[in-house]
Amino acid sequence: MPLLALLVLALMAPSVALAEADGRIAYLSRQLERGKDPRVRVQSALVLGATEDPGALAPLCKALGDASELVRAAAARSLGTLGEVSALDCLQSRPKDADAEAQHAREEAVHALKAARDRPPRFYLAFSGLKDKTGQLDAALTQLAEARLRRKLASLGALLAPADESRAGAKSVLKKRRLKGYRLSAEVHPGPGGGLRLALVCMTYPEQSLLGQVEVKASGARPAELLKALAPRAVDEAAQTFEWSP
Repeated sequence: MPLLALLVLALMAPSVALAEADGRIAYLSRQLERGKDPRVRVQSALVLGATEDPGALAPLCKALGDASELVRAAAARSLGTLGEVSALDCLQSRPKDADAEAQHAREEAVHALKAARDRPPRFYLAFSGLKDKTGQLDAALTQLAEARLRRKLASLGALLAPADESRAGAKSVLKKRRLKGYRLSAEVHPGPGGGLRLALVCMTYPEQSLLGQVEVKASGARPAELLKALAPRAVDEAAQTFEWSP
């Protein structure tokens, strides 16, 4: 791979699902909590699990106590699909479910999340966070996008380095774990057509030799929707471009 790799991925017109994403978690959460028909609550739970949004964690955990065993089972399955390791707390803290299917779904979710938690890391990463170069994004939105980046990185097997780690400390971890080290910085810039451009710059770590940059961009939707789509796509492209692996 060339020393400087530049990959620009243009996301075309956003999908209908992307355009309707605003407020979806809040709406589904209300449906899950207040829907009179258990079938509506089941469907809401399943859709929440597929959102890849950390905001779905709390309503799904609460639904483990639903009066319907079908809803409890759907909530458990969705927590496994969502992939938030912190869901282990609510899955394991509740008493055994009286319904065999709901209990089985919970046990499967616990097994999947423990496997994700205990999976050996594939690479070591110092991530400096996301910087807003547009000067127009709400701070909470930037923090949410950064959290999405971190979550996606972890799902690909990244072991995240402490923010204040010394050079000697980094080398010690790399030697002990037998991993490659990378430093990643992320910036969001204005994009064409009033959209956004998300750039990831990758270096070696702890040496900080430049490897290259990956960019993804999108337009045609609100900033929150654009960042929701851009964050995981940027990480996927970076992983492929910079060959993040042991």
